Amino acid sequence: MLNKGNQQEKHSHFSDAEIVREENDFIKTYTEKKSGAFKILFKLYRTHKWKLLLSALFYAIKVSPTWVLPIITANLINIAVAQPADTVTQIIINVAVAVGVLMLNIPFHMLHVKYFSIARRNVEAGLRGAMIRKLQQLSISFHKEMQSGKIQSKVMRDVEAVEALSSQIFNTVLDVLLSMSVTIAVVVSKNIIVFLIFLITIPVAVLTMLPFKKSMRKENHLFRQEMESTSSKVMDMVELVPITRAHALENDEIEKLTGQVTNVARRGYQLDMIQSLFGSVSWVIFNVFQVLCLVCSIVLAVNGEIEIGDVSLYQTYFTSLVAKVSGIVALLPIITKGTESVHSIGEILSSFDVEDYKGKQKMTTLRGEYEFRNICFHYADDDRMVLNNLNLKINPGETIALVGESGSGKTTIINMAIGFFRPTEGDMFIDGKNSKDLDLQSYRKHIAVVPQNTILFSGTIRDNITYGRTNVSDEEVMAAVEAANLKQVIAKLPDGLNTSIGEHGDKLSGGQRQRISIARAIIRKPDVIIFDEATSALDTVSEAEIQSAINNLTRDKTTFIVAHRLSTIRNADKIAVMRDGRCVEYGTYDDLMAKKGEFYTYKTMQS
Repeated sequence: MLNKGNQQEKHSHFSDAEIVREENDFIKTYTEKKSGAFKILFKLYRTHKWKLLLSALFYAIKVSPTWVLPIITANLINIAVAQPADTVTQIIINVAVAVGVLMLNIPFHMLHVKYFSIARRNVEAGLRGAMIRKLQQLSISFHKEMQSGKIQSKVMRDVEAVEALSSQIFNTVLDVLLSMSVTIAVVVSKNIIVFLIFLITIPVAVLTMLPFKKSMRKENHLFRQEMESTSSKVMDMVELVPITRAHALENDEIEKLTGQVTNVARRGYQLDMIQSLFGSVSWVIFNVFQVLCLVCSIVLAVNGEIEIGDVSLYQTYFTSLVAKVSGIVALLPIITKGTESVHSIGEILSSFDVEDYKGKQKMTTLRGEYEFRNICFHYADDDRMVLNNLNLKINPGETIALVGESGSGKTTIINMAIGFFRPTEGDMFIDGKNSKDLDLQSYRKHIAVVPQNTILFSGTIRDNITYGRTNVSDEEVMAAVEAANLKQVIAKLPDGLNTSIGEHGDKLSGGQRQRISIARAIIRKPDVIIFDEATSALDTVSEAEIQSAINNLTRDKTTFIVAHRLSTIRNADKIAVMRDGRCVEYGTYDDLMAKKGEFYTYKTMQS
């Protein structure tokens, strides 16, 4: 029953629907007109203002002993010096009050943490969810330009830094405001001279921060960039371990990564030294003021202007005030790091390079007619035309094979057919409709892609085959398995379809991974199929076996095939020979062989 109750409570504080609302709000916050880091941070917490107010109230109650105990201490000292007739009674009353306020700490501390943690963890989950949501919306071009290691660093490390910033700001600023309010109220009511000494500490704190602010911001920015670069290079190193080991390049990788982590250490050292100097200077200044306050209160006591017990009161309050103000000063490194992370997250959430299909025509059916009309394309950072005045027409149900040297534009045509790239000039028509006017997300539901580099995720074979499909029957799965020539492979595995394939399918051979990718395409029952070197990882026997399955799959379906093995496209309806972004030959296999042009040359070289 306890577990059930806790589970219900957990769901009431952290619901998926609430997180989704926050994800959308956070994306909107970042894509609105540019705001400062603190304004953004404030907006992130605006839906949790009541939780923060409750947390602040409980915090004020739980720290009340720090304000009450100095007064009681001063009272007890004054009682000991004056020794009134009811000394014992007054001592008992003061001790009882002290114990009472101390006992308040436990329940109200838990309540303070509860409500602040709910707000903080929801914002943390919302930020990460917003980044994941935005990453799914951003264009393929964005993902090609930003390394996956940097993205991982932003999603994990930067969100953690923002969470730490919000936590430190809330607790420290709240603590300082409450302490200053109570301290000033008590001190002003007792002695205005001591109050003026207290007051000087505020501008001193501000002046202490100013010389260090700019340099710490700069070093934090450089340190973050170095960390992101290191994260990306470590991921590359892990991916390349088989290649590195195969070519005995371990020492080269070690040397390269050692140099990178050394750069991080150097940059971190520079940041540490600036923060250390800042902390040391502020500590000395505040403690000098504390000594001055002690001297001043002793002089006032000697002159009879205050009681002896008040010396302890003022010193305790000033010590507390100095500690709180020092806490704000010490926040500067955390603030600098946190604000840098706020802007780092903005590199994803504020990006406008998204696939936006609002108002575009949705595609409920797909016949598979394509026309590339005067298409030119180049990448944003390169003026060289990858496709140059390309004209192609593919009729519904036709299989078109794209052949040519590397860099001739074959894969770019495939990416354009998927909708990853948009023409720089010219137009692509799908079923007679300009692709610029179509909701390509709805279009992609009708296609299946088998890439050259098989992309699998950690999980079972069944999970990878049925990816993106729900309520798939065992019969459908087995039909896809058989069509992809996977049946004998799965029969030999201990757990069959439920066999875990390891990270990226590392427990399988290249051919087995490719067949899973083909089975994934088959089970989608697509109207258009795109093969990018789909048989490249298969041996000759497996290639022959699976080719018939591909032919059955592609019957009466529009199919794009990129192939270097020209024997695999013998039955294609049309073959387009690409060179320098242009289609230089176009026709059937027999036509092109009879022509004895470029295709004939390629085929002769492979024979």
